[in-house]
Amino acid sequence: MNVPQLSHRCSLTLACCAEAGGVTCAKAPQVTGVTVQLEMHALWQQFDQLGTEMIVTKAGRRMFPTFQVSISGMDPAAEYVLLMDFIPVDDKRYRYAFHSSSWLVAGRADVAAPGRMHFHPDSPARGSQWMKQMVSFDALKLTNNLLDDNGHMILNSMHRYQPRFHVVYVDPRRDSQLHAHRNFCTFSFPETHFIAVTAYQNHRITQLKIASNPFAKGFRTTNPDAWVGRVGNARPLPHSLPTWQPQEGSHEPGSMSGEQRAQNLKSLSRQEDSNIVSLSTLHRELGHHCREDISCTSERKDVENNIFPPLTFIPLPTLWECPGTSERLNLG
Repeated sequence: MNVPQLSHRCSLTLACCAEAGGVTCAKAPQVTGVTVQLEMHALWQQFDQLGTEMIVTKAGRRMFPTFQVSISGMDPAAEYVLLMDFIPVDDKRYRYAFHSSSWLVAGRADVAAPGRMHFHPDSPARGSQWMKQMVSFDALKLTNNLLDDNGHMILNSMHRYQPRFHVVYVDPRRDSQLHAHRNFCTFSFPETHFIAVTAYQNHRITQLKIASNPFAKGFRTTNPDAWVGRVGNARPLPHSLPTWQPQEGSHEPGSMSGEQRAQNLKSLSRQEDSNIVSLSTLHRELGHHCREDISCTSERKDVENNIFPPLTFIPLPTLWECPGTSERLNLG
């Protein structure tokens, strides 16, 4: 894909300029050459094809994909402020139809939330600083709390929005307010528009976010064995506690027959004997490493004589043995 398709260039003119009699006027030279390229363009396109959704919460939620751009064409010595805002794409409210996996118009839009601007925390900065590295708005958060006082972007759920990126030249002149309309440029990328939701509606969006978001790696596997050996090269324990396995067709200990209980007791006894033999072998192997150590003599003698304390089984409470809600309250 060619770079020009990924980049937007500042418009050289804008309408309605008081200085030129209300016709057109040129932008300030500090912004005329500014070019902005959207990062992770391919990923944004994947989401756009499915219908991008962004979570909004009362506490505020970060965007993914994160809005990131690369900038060129700035005056290296001039100072710029970078900021973002979000505007409604239309005046409609939407709902998701699960049977057709598509978004449908549900009515007119709700009252628009108060408009806000999100300033990049490094603003203002010289053009040389902005151009030397990628600019990321990873601190930006979306909320549906109309009373938010944390500076998050307030959006209505189930409405479609278009992010906009603004480059503002910091004019050092005293009458800079007279030239404000000439000192900025606005960029928008159609593939970044999205629908604000409180929970993902399209399961394919959920899957794509889990697969591509590095902070969602905990959701990529539900197999607990996959974590064995990841922390400190941990190995599985050589011995396991004897466990009671319910017979087929039984749901609780009270439903077992006398024959089943006898079989379970024999099974536990055999497992206990096996554990004792395994522990004896383990201790004997450990004892060979202590032959030259006098402090190990008595312990090795116990190992050779197979003298071990009896195994202790800790009864774990089962579902039917747990106290009820009122009893748990009384325990506290």
